[in-house]
Amino acid sequence: MITTTNKTARRVLVMAIVNCNNDSFFPQSRAADADTAVEKALLAVKDGADIIDIGGESTRPGAAYIDEEEEGRRVLPVIRGVRRQSTVPISVDTRKAAIADAALEAGANIINDISALEDDPNMGKVCAAHGAKVALMHKKGAPETMQKEPFYQDVVAEVAAYLQDAAQRALDAGVARENIILDPGIGFGKRLEDNTALIRRLATICALGYPVLAGLSRKTFIGELTGRGVAHRLAGSLAANAAAIIAGADIIRVHDVKESVDMVKVLNGVVAETLGNI
Repeated sequence: MITTTNKTARRVLVMAIVNCNNDSFFPQSRAADADTAVEKALLAVKDGADIIDIGGESTRPGAAYIDEEEEGRRVLPVIRGVRRQSTVPISVDTRKAAIADAALEAGANIINDISALEDDPNMGKVCAAHGAKVALMHKKGAPETMQKEPFYQDVVAEVAAYLQDAAQRALDAGVARENIILDPGIGFGKRLEDNTALIRRLATICALGYPVLAGLSRKTFIGELTGRGVAHRLAGSLAANAAAIIAGADIIRVHDVKESVDMVKVLNGVVAETLGNI
């Protein structure tokens, strides 16, 4: 069971990334085959992950779309393999309703849709029919082109308005309010100043009244701030995630589970009275 509660008494959940492809931006997150992906997922559970997020299609800047058959081949055996050995909540990172339907039938619990139900008009209905949770993310443009000179007048206001509309889109499709999660889409069609503003002012997104997912781990903006390559962004990722939690994030999506779980525990122990029982 996945629960997120109000900001005065909440438990931050750690979502572990398992990439079933050879194209994701952090090579160590990739799994070359289903058995390796299942092993990675089960290790993440052992390390304290609350949710496993399985993705067959890379959505990094510049990544190409893959077809439904290939995506299903990559992710469905992994979902079944994890589910045979664990009751951990499973999220599937997909934009395709047919993949979502098959994934939920195979034992997944959450659909993580970076298009916020826009790419496939049947996605909301599929999630509603299964009673699944759905994460709705903001992005500007498609992954292939989203980092080509993105621009905002007020990134926080624009992202909040988009996510409010996305939540209504999900409600209109029959998704229960308590099953909606919002993600500001850090790094998806955003400049350094946009990413930092969204983290700093995350309370604006939280004020929409839904659990908020922050996907910050090892992203380009951390490299821009630290001058470090993707392999050396663990410390920066922990700092960014701590800032997001303080600002109100309910779920952090990470590559480094053990370290992130420890960070949440320490943050809870140090500042719980200020934040209200993280």
